[in-house]
Amino acid sequence: MKFIIHPEYEHLRSYIEEIPHIFNHQGEEIYHLRNVIKVMKAPDGQLINVKRYCIPNCPNRLIYSWGIRKPKAERAFEYADILQNKDICTPKAIALIEERNAIGLLRYTYFVSEQVDWGHTFYEFGNAKPGEYEEPAKALARYAAYMHDKSVIHKDFTPGNVLWKKDDKGYHFCIVDTNRMYFGDVSVEMGLLNIIKFWGPKAFTEILISEYAALRNVDPNKALAIAMPARAKFWRRYQIKHEIPFKLEL
Repeated sequence: MKFIIHPEYEHLRSYIEEIPHIFNHQGEEIYHLRNVIKVMKAPDGQLINVKRYCIPNCPNRLIYSWGIRKPKAERAFEYADILQNKDICTPKAIALIEERNAIGLLRYTYFVSEQVDWGHTFYEFGNAKPGEYEEPAKALARYAAYMHDKSVIHKDFTPGNVLWKKDDKGYHFCIVDTNRMYFGDVSVEMGLLNIIKFWGPKAFTEILISEYAALRNVDPNKALAIAMPARAKFWRRYQIKHEIPFKLEL
C-alpha cells in the first residue's frame, strides 16, 4: 500500500491509512458508477471527499503499474497544487492512496481531498428559460478565458465538474474531477472546443462562445462558426449511447 499525504494533513495519517479498510462501510456515498465518491468525517471533524478509482483494465493496468503513465488518483493529487498555485480554485489535496496486489499490479487508487459544498453545478441550466442563463453563461466564459490565459485546460470541462456560487461580488467557480488536465499554451480554437459540452438551450452556448471570443479578441461570428458545429457533432454522437436529460437544441 502506498500513501502520500500532504504535509498540512500529516496529523490525519493514522486515519488516512485506514481508509481502504473502512471505505466500503463508512461515509456518505454521493457518486457510484465505475468510480465511487464518498464524503467521510475525519477524527478532527473535517469533512473529506474520497474518490476511489476502479481497478484499471488491461492494458491500462500494466501502463499504470509499470510507471509508463501516472494513475488517475496520482494525477489528481499533483494537479490540485498546480491549479491552486495558478489561483484556480479546486479542492485542496489531502492524500493519495494506491493498492497493489502481490505481484505489484495496481488495484484501487484513492484521491482524498477537502469536501467543498458550493451548492450549484451547471446541470441546473439544462432546461433554463431566457432570463435565467445569460449572466451565468457570461460568467462561465470569463472563467474559461481566465483558465486558458493561465495555460490550463480542464479536459473534462462539463456541467458537473464546474461548481459555482454567487454573492454580492459576482460569480465564483471551482473545478473538480481534475485528473485529466492540459498545461500549456491554449489557442483560441482549443479553448472554444473545450467549452461546448454544457447542458442548456442553444442560446446558452451561443452566449458562452460569443463572450469567450470577445475576451480573447476574436470575432464572435468566427468563433461561433467553429464552436457550434462542433457542439452539434458532440451531442449527436453522445445521444447514440446516452439519454439526454434536457431539451437538446442543435
